[in-house]
Amino acid sequence: MDDSLIAPGQVWLVGAGPGDPELLTRKAERLIAAASVVFHDALVGPGVLDLIPPHVRRVSVGKRSGRHSKDQDEIGRLLVEAAVAGERVVRLKGGDPSIFGRSAEELAALREHGIPVRICPGITAASAAAASAGISLTLRGTARRLVFATAHARKGDVLDLDWRTLADPEATLAIYMGKAQAGAIARQLLAAGMAPDTPVLLAENASLAGERLLATRLDLLPLTASVALGDGPAVILVGRTISASAAEKIESCRDFQYFSV
Repeated sequence: MDDSLIAPGQVWLVGAGPGDPELLTRKAERLIAAASVVFHDALVGPGVLDLIPPHVRRVSVGKRSGRHSKDQDEIGRLLVEAAVAGERVVRLKGGDPSIFGRSAEELAALREHGIPVRICPGITAASAAAASAGISLTLRGTARRLVFATAHARKGDVLDLDWRTLADPEATLAIYMGKAQAGAIARQLLAAGMAPDTPVLLAENASLAGERLLATRLDLLPLTASVALGDGPAVILVGRTISASAAEKIESCRDFQYFSV
């Protein structure tokens, strides 16, 4: 254990990656081992949590859609209190802290109190999903842009995104937290001009033992999401690069399925 890696009263926002502990950065693993307290999300993989030493206090601040155990203000308060008490604090966040991880709010809360805070990046779910499927998120002449979007909206709110920009046929679109909004996503992208046969990959529990990869097309996305997906977190990849290697993977990967009607 290298206690000097985290000074007492310091906070690190650490990316836990998509779930597979083998996809942690070496620095993330060292930071986890050096902490005196770890505040972790609900989506942090169990294998990653197993790396927390027994003597390190662990606090679940899990937030999943519709099941928030702590609100963002309370999480910020807990981090501040731990740092002020002289703890060596790791805030373990699924994926990469800076990609839909609400790191900005936590950084602001800590900096407001003069608490030193740093970020250790992690592998994001879209990268893990593409790696499992054996596809590229970008492709010369086909997809020169990679766009990250979140479909999370407060209950009752309309999903308000720049759909015309997102419907760019020369981009790959990675949509996080989109399972519940699959119908709206498909409807809006189609209305914005995206072709109905645009390839789509849904990755549930990317990188974990229960990972499922489902290949479909944009006009079948709502049906695929409602019928074929389970309760695990999912990322939706949309774009022409997805079809480039799909035929090979459908035959060679037992968990890769093609969904159609």
